[in-house]
Amino acid sequence: MPIHPVFSSRFRDVFLAVLCCGLTVSAMAQDKPEKNTAVPDPKHMWRIIQQQQRTIEALQAELEQQKQQLAKTRQDLGAQEESLNIMAEVVETTSVPASATTVGGYGELHYNNTDRGNEVDFHRFVLFVGHDFSDKTRFYSEIELEHAYAADGKPGAVELEQAFIEHRLSEKFTANAGMILMPVGIINETHEPETFFGVERNPIAKHILPTTWREAGLGGHWRVNGQLQADLLLSSGLDVPTEGANAFLIRSGRQSVANAISNKGAITGRVRYRLTNGLQLAATVHHQQDITQGQLGIAATLLEANAQYRNGPFGLRAVMAQWRLDNKVAELAPGREKQSGYYLEPSWRFGERDKLGVFARYSVWDNKAGSDDQDDAIKQWNLGMNYWLHPRVVFKLDYQDQSGASDNDGINLGVGYSF
Repeated sequence: MPIHPVFSSRFRDVFLAVLCCGLTVSAMAQDKPEKNTAVPDPKHMWRIIQQQQRTIEALQAELEQQKQQLAKTRQDLGAQEESLNIMAEVVETTSVPASATTVGGYGELHYNNTDRGNEVDFHRFVLFVGHDFSDKTRFYSEIELEHAYAADGKPGAVELEQAFIEHRLSEKFTANAGMILMPVGIINETHEPETFFGVERNPIAKHILPTTWREAGLGGHWRVNGQLQADLLLSSGLDVPTEGANAFLIRSGRQSVANAISNKGAITGRVRYRLTNGLQLAATVHHQQDITQGQLGIAATLLEANAQYRNGPFGLRAVMAQWRLDNKVAELAPGREKQSGYYLEPSWRFGERDKLGVFARYSVWDNKAGSDDQDDAIKQWNLGMNYWLHPRVVFKLDYQDQSGASDNDGINLGVGYSF
């Protein structure tokens, strides 16, 4: 029998409501925790507690052992750091690595065709050895063979040119001790052939200053700043002859630190100032209480000034030097109480990498400048050129015209090198 639609709709609603209530009651019944009626075993619990205690004690022992190992590691690292510091200090002060020793040298061969004759001469063969004991302390030396052959009756000589220890006390101050080149002039300290024009060194450096002039001493170099530098040297001194043609002649007084008589020493000071436009100025004062080493009490003072200028291809060098000796010299060797000289040298470099250079030099010197006789002075013109095959290999040619107390004209050829 069919169900009435209205009854069917009501029945469906009642059925759904009952069904929802049932599901809700069922879910609530499932969420409600069941009551645990089991009683734990005390012996079992005591075993669990004992096991946990043993585990804790083992972890504590392991932690303590790790702490001890860490402390020992720190102690070992501290000892290693101290050892490394000591080793670093030793390396800095006493290490002698093979690469710290350097070898070099220079040499020059000359051919002179002048009024005094034709001559070919391997003028100088020089070897130098340097060694860096540390970044602060180094040794430098040069040994020279002059005129190729040194023996009895031969013109050559073997000489120690310099040998000194240099130590950097600070970034600005350096001290040195030993056989030292005197801080005077332009080429007394730097005289490798490629560093100057002309086959022969300029006559002022030979007859007045005199190059290469070295003494035993203790000195210091102070770099005040990038432009200003100063040098001070306490050293042995000259011992000039007191009789004969070379009496009181400065060049004849060099002792070369070879069993040198040192009754009277000397003091030398120099100041150099470099301008930003390529000009460098320098002045030196040298004083010796007695250049006869106690024989006659002849005091002597040297005043020297020089200038170097470079602007592109143009260069200029100038030197003025004068010795003043005690007036007693005027009675013993008239005119020698004053010895002086100067030169002026303009130059010009050109060509690829400035390989070619031409120069002119005018020199005047007088070893009897104390005399009123003007004929004692010697004047010399040099005109020539340099060709640098390599920055440290040079070929030279110049013509010299000498007049005055001496007359010696001619042509000079040379080749020089340094490494």
